[in-house]
Amino acid sequence: MVGQYIVNGIMMGGLYACLAVGFSLVWGVLNVINMLHGSMVILGAYACLFGVQRLGLPIYVVAPLACGALFVFGYAVQRGLINRVVSQPILITLTLTFGLELIVNNLILHYFTATPRSLGINLGTVELLGMRIPVARIVGMLIAAMLTLLLYWLLRHSKVGRAIVAVRMDRHAAALMGIRIPQIYALTFGIGAFMAGAAGVAMALIYPVTPMMSGVFLGKAFVICVLGGLGSVPGAIIGGLVLGIVEGMGTLALGPQWATSVGFLLMMAVIILLPSGLAGKKGYE
Repeated sequence: MVGQYIVNGIMMGGLYACLAVGFSLVWGVLNVINMLHGSMVILGAYACLFGVQRLGLPIYVVAPLACGALFVFGYAVQRGLINRVVSQPILITLTLTFGLELIVNNLILHYFTATPRSLGINLGTVELLGMRIPVARIVGMLIAAMLTLLLYWLLRHSKVGRAIVAVRMDRHAAALMGIRIPQIYALTFGIGAFMAGAAGVAMALIYPVTPMMSGVFLGKAFVICVLGGLGSVPGAIIGGLVLGIVEGMGTLALGPQWATSVGFLLMMAVIILLPSGLAGKKGYE
């Protein structure tokens, strides 16, 4: 019984890492708390649902298109709106993204209603050491994990990734080195939107999703950022896994209604004891 909950927690942790890594990256690089992130997860899920259920396209075609559309959306939003106020106090950008979140979420509600929807793909289950694991959950976790690791590779080994890291460390020094800061900001926001869309696709593969869940996804991204540290892909992975396991054990001990509360209690403890997060570094908060 305990093993089942731990395995479920680890698998959810992989999804949580994909869910939060884009949010963490945007916050760490742009110093923008992107309140739109939860709705971008929902947009990714509903774009995939629309392509599969309305257009009849296979999921392996729809999923990359949905993530690519989210990248374009995020890039355009940053260059067209957020970039105009990105140097203002953080409350200004928070208010702007909060307003955008309300608009996008209401549009999704208008066109798709609040009825929970899922892809409804039944891939069966596998049994391992007496534990039954849905194959769809395994596939969703693997997709999320591979994209998160791909982002980690991009940041460490590509020219664009190194530019993003340089801007995160010191944007003024990066500008003196010839890095175009507005371009890097837009690319970072687009990557964050891409990862949010990928998390939405993975969630739709496993669970019914509804526009009303945008706040839940945003809250989990906050918790994981605090647990792992801002702008850190390894931090997002560690934070996601920790949150998934803690929620799983909280569900076992206290019931599913307490799972979210246990996660926030853990976040409060980390804020007090380790303000930089489990994998963060001082000076990069």
